[in-house]
Amino acid sequence: MFWTCLHSIDITLWLLTAFSVAYVAFFVIVSLIVRTRHKVSQSQVRESSFLVLFPAYSEDKVIVRSVENFLLQSYSSERYHVAVISDHQKPVTNQLLSQLPISLLQPSFDHSSKAKALQYAIANMARDYDYVVILDADNIVNADFLRAVNNEMFHGHKVLQCHRCAKNSDSSISVLDGVSEEINNTIFRRAHNAIGLSSALIGSGMCFDYQWFASHVNKLSTAGEDRELEAMLLRERVFISYADDILVYDEKVSSEDNFQRQRQRWMSAQIRSLIDMLPHLPKAMFSLNVNYVDKTIQQMLIPRSMLLVGTLFFSVLTTLYAPWWSLKWWLLFAMICLSLFMAIPQTMRTRALFGKVSVLGRLTWKMLKGVRHIDHKNKDFLHTTHE
Repeated sequence: MFWTCLHSIDITLWLLTAFSVAYVAFFVIVSLIVRTRHKVSQSQVRESSFLVLFPAYSEDKVIVRSVENFLLQSYSSERYHVAVISDHQKPVTNQLLSQLPISLLQPSFDHSSKAKALQYAIANMARDYDYVVILDADNIVNADFLRAVNNEMFHGHKVLQCHRCAKNSDSSISVLDGVSEEINNTIFRRAHNAIGLSSALIGSGMCFDYQWFASHVNKLSTAGEDRELEAMLLRERVFISYADDILVYDEKVSSEDNFQRQRQRWMSAQIRSLIDMLPHLPKAMFSLNVNYVDKTIQQMLIPRSMLLVGTLFFSVLTTLYAPWWSLKWWLLFAMICLSLFMAIPQTMRTRALFGKVSVLGRLTWKMLKGVRHIDHKNKDFLHTTHE
């Protein structure tokens, strides 16, 4: 009886884990399919108007440099406008920002959030634009960023997610964070678009049709505003395109404590998103809204670091007490290792990277310990702490 119950538990855990591993493996394979992007010559494209938003909560160390960098765009200056939503920043930071050719908005929120910042910005804009671009306070872009985005939106997209990548690699944590970002880009963006599915949003480096965004932004209420936007878009069957060649350089966390807090908040947003999306799932399935169903499934997936550590743990454990049971676990461990390896861009597959993988076990353990502190109703501002 004891061994029967133990075997049932083992099979159940394996099936739950295998589902997440199979999802990752499938889209990694799909990512190997080359998708030719249609290039449009600049002479064919009129210059659309853009509102560029920088929500900045206590971002004194980075916001001025990021805005100054953006103002170097090769795009016609009269065709875009930058607005910084400066929340809880120092007077000296606001003074420096006020000297730039931008709109400086200074709201006073009792409980700050990125959603509130975006809502405040849209409410205080005196004119309409064709598109709105959202960047984080630490984001750096190339001088042709807006021109490239404009060329993409020429195809008739309502929403575009750009390729966010790491701008720093000063610690083992920031390197692993950057690699994790690229794995997400492979699985949830490039591979999805390759077979006609919507890309995932990522919180910055996003471009929206201005009218759509202005009419939906007031519905945002949590710190996972990108997931809320995704859900609204997919319910309305609005396709999210991914531009792999338009780069947005993003600062990655450098310490284990900041990494843990960031992942804890992301897990909170994932759980909150799943709770909000599930009631709409039956209708999506009945109406064959494949993108919405796929996005709901994504919220159910086990985090990849937990997949790696968990499959290794159960492989070793079952080898000790029931070697035959362990074979299926070793297979899953091999699958997730190979899948993640293939999802990493070749330029990042260095010996130095794999030397840093040893910290994953410790980070995963910290994540597991932090699960009990997750706030499913989290609405506070989530931003990277700059070292």
